Amino acid sequence: MIIPPADRLSKIKEYYFSKKLQEIRQLNNKGYNILNLGIGNPDMMPSESTIKALIHSAENPDHHGYQPYRGIAELRDAIGHWYSKKYRIDLNPDTEILPLMGSKEGITHISLAFLNPGDKVLVPELGYPAYRAVTEMVGAIAETYPLLEENFWSPDFEYLYQADLSNVKMLWINYPHMPTGAPARSEIFDRIVKFAREKRILICHDNPYSLVLNDGSPISLLHSEGAFDVCLELNSMSKSHNMAGWRVGWVSGRREYLDQIVKIKSNFDSGMFRAIQDAAVVALENTDDWHEQRNSVYRQRRELVYEILRKLGCTWNEGQVGMFIWAKIPDQIEEVEKWIDDILHNQKIFITPGFIFGEKGNRYVRISLCSSKSMYQETLNRLKDFKL
Repeated sequence: MIIPPADRLSKIKEYYFSKKLQEIRQLNNKGYNILNLGIGNPDMMPSESTIKALIHSAENPDHHGYQPYRGIAELRDAIGHWYSKKYRIDLNPDTEILPLMGSKEGITHISLAFLNPGDKVLVPELGYPAYRAVTEMVGAIAETYPLLEENFWSPDFEYLYQADLSNVKMLWINYPHMPTGAPARSEIFDRIVKFAREKRILICHDNPYSLVLNDGSPISLLHSEGAFDVCLELNSMSKSHNMAGWRVGWVSGRREYLDQIVKIKSNFDSGMFRAIQDAAVVALENTDDWHEQRNSVYRQRRELVYEILRKLGCTWNEGQVGMFIWAKIPDQIEEVEKWIDDILHNQKIFITPGFIFGEKGNRYVRISLCSSKSMYQETLNRLKDFKL
């Protein structure tokens, strides 16, 4: 006899990368030596001072107990200072910043805090799969809103204003955008805040990529006039500080919203390890030179990824921001998934298919910049005789 799972799992699929990584492991166990260019898992180290702060704090016998659900005051203060420096926004560290164990958990906490079964959530037609998955997991209804490729994947505001917004409670956006790399733009943020205020919809902005290969000034949605009335912003140290496995992020917004999220969060965890918080405080003090050094490495890798994409016959927009390159596959490729699987099994190279981010990604692939130069060079070697 097997006890059946909850009904909610009938709508939720295992995360694509969870299954694909298992397949890659199985191929590697057979000696295939797959080059994985798919996942945005930063391979560079955090700053040296960050590591030293972690060790120093972990050696304190008083730092191994439970920690506050809202994070230590020093971390909230550091986040507030960082927001002021990077985004020119003054946040109250005591009431407008809530540290999280990575921003991904924030997607779940926010959804549980604000969505009732049957509420509708607008998710971009290309976006992080967790927006839809978590929406459905909590019993709400995910509806897609279009992005305009001709306007560098900005929201289709004409569609949004004409759509039936009955029962729509929340809308997810993400700029710089994943997977397309579209940069954040103040005029888009201003329009989305204006729309949300008119329609009484909560906007949730996922903002982890603003310091990665961004030649302009980083932008926060909270900078737009009236944003605190209708917006929450998630941020993370995973990409910007090479701390993906540390699980340090936060949500920012008005106190009334964060107080509701804490009700959920405090029933999920018992606080973040103190040493990680202390190290995060130091990491948030990384110099502009440190960030530029990280971006310099990504720029060098990006040139090699461009060469790989040329070998594959792909085209792309060079104005992209972030740690991925989003590229359109050649028109003559009819069966996209088969083409990608052929590259995996014949050239021993894994690249991410665009369809996992939404139907509009069917003719696209995404390559991560989180591999070594030697891996990209080996990829080019394996593609030396590649034919479309």
